[in-house]
Amino acid sequence: MIPPRPKKVEILENYKLKILFENNEERIYDMKNMLKEKFYESLKNEAYFKTVKVSGITLEWENGEDICPDELYNNSVKVN
Repeated sequence: MIPPRPKKVEILENYKLKILFENNEERIYDMKNMLKEKFYESLKNEAYFKTVKVSGITLEWENGEDICPDELYNNSVKVN
């Protein structure tokens, strides 16, 4: 089954993202572990991290960093 795609993103403290998915579920995705990877190194700059936006089926930053949509949904925590 294909997970729902993001339709809105909100930046939280400590490199967390609050994502509203197309099924109207809100989930929190923690980016801290991803920042250890070289591909995401520039996201350690907090001002740049805050430029994230919904792009197509996922989230993306200006320089092309993005996250697999399955990763976003499957490894995020549902907001009660």
